[in-house]
Amino acid sequence: MLILGINGSPNKKGNTAFLIREALKEVEDANIKVKLISTQDALRGLDIPFCTACSNPCEGICYRGKYLEKVYELLGDADGIIIGSPVYFGTVSAQLKAFWDMSRKLRKENVLINTVGGVITVGASHGQETASKTIMDMMLIQGMTIVGDGLYENTAGHYGVLSKKPSNKDNNAILRAKILAKRVKEVAKITKYLRDKEKK
Repeated sequence: MLILGINGSPNKKGNTAFLIREALKEVEDANIKVKLISTQDALRGLDIPFCTACSNPCEGICYRGKYLEKVYELLGDADGIIIGSPVYFGTVSAQLKAFWDMSRKLRKENVLINTVGGVITVGASHGQETASKTIMDMMLIQGMTIVGDGLYENTAGHYGVLSKKPSNKDNNAILRAKILAKRVKEVAKITKYLRDKEKK
């Protein structure tokens, strides 16, 4: 199996990236590959790094032959995706929004249906819930299956991981990131046959 972390922060070594790494470390083993993707890197090299609806339905013309095309192929191979974003003005970063807006071709081709998704958000003060719900909406519109940060041996969880920076000192967020990753792994294992069936 493959579980991806998507860092929606412009800072590749900041609070959001830290929590995604903690999550991925929790589930990586001999049978599960993990990879952390930076939206900042994924958008680099594009003439226009945001969607202009240049073709409808989307043909992916704007990123053909670019690194972003390879990243979207990885998303199509993933069994689980943990998306993280800092909270900017109560919502997600511009980098994450641009990255997801440009994934219209994946939606047209039903690439992410039944891929398991989890959410991590980091704020300086408030707004984690609204940013978290935004990411969940983005996932739902791609047909993904969303899980929270709950497990039988812990609690039912909440919207996912809601952290207040600095995240490396937010012990509850670190714990919830690990629980979220276990939940993504658990549900991804159980639903793998659905994704395999769709990709045949």
